[in-house]
Amino acid sequence: MTVHPSLQTYADAWTHSIESIAELVQPLVEGEWNRATPCPSWSVRDVVSHVIGMECEMLGDPRPIHTLPRDLYHVQSEFARYMEMQVDVRRHHTAPEMTSELEYTIIRRARQLRNETRAPDTMVRAPLGAEQTLELAMRMRAFDTWAHEQDLRTALGRPGNLDSPGAYVARDCLLEALPKVVAKDAGAPANSAVVFDVHGPVEFLRTVRVDADGRGTVDGAPSLGPVVTLAMDWETYVRLACGRVRAAAVQDRVKVDGDAELGAAILREFAVTP
Repeated sequence: MTVHPSLQTYADAWTHSIESIAELVQPLVEGEWNRATPCPSWSVRDVVSHVIGMECEMLGDPRPIHTLPRDLYHVQSEFARYMEMQVDVRRHHTAPEMTSELEYTIIRRARQLRNETRAPDTMVRAPLGAEQTLELAMRMRAFDTWAHEQDLRTALGRPGNLDSPGAYVARDCLLEALPKVVAKDAGAPANSAVVFDVHGPVEFLRTVRVDADGRGTVDGAPSLGPVVTLAMDWETYVRLACGRVRAAAVQDRVKVDGDAELGAAILREFAVTP
């Protein structure tokens, strides 16, 4: 690939995850495409449709002209409506149609990446008619593709790749959201610190510090007197942060040491993906 060096990490992570998805779904029979996934209201077919649709948008393909049914009650926002369009338009596609389109889309995107010469700060298409930098777009595609690979693995009973290149992109994306979760959403007190101790395939210790003005920052230095420490395994962290599970369902996998009320508030607000 000829992408800018700062984009290579995202290109590699995306390639690993998208090829893993293709391998996972290639042998599926028709009924398996209808299995529910942890991604709310989406089946295996829906998740793959979303991945295909987002890659088509990265390729600059026109959006489908399609009217969503009125009974999609999980569609509660314009952003959700935007995302659902690429999904619903493929809901009646057969297994061979799905795998063929996925394979062809991967070929096209891989070719695009091989020939990519644009600078990381080039503005490109983003959802809802917005624009974003190429670097952000590639970063989010790497994160999103890995997260949906995990959805598919859970649905199909094929765990794996929790420490793949995409996992580390996901870690960094999710960590960026922690200050808002702790300081604003959960209302941690001023001049306090909250520690997150995550173990497993991806391990890290991070401290969110809330300053006197209530603003949060995150760093890798331990705190000597955190108001609360939350310890959990990496898979649980991802499932909570991506909104795949509620805190009550994994309370046996999360240890809260310190202010239990604040810990519960943080866990309630932990989901950061749309």
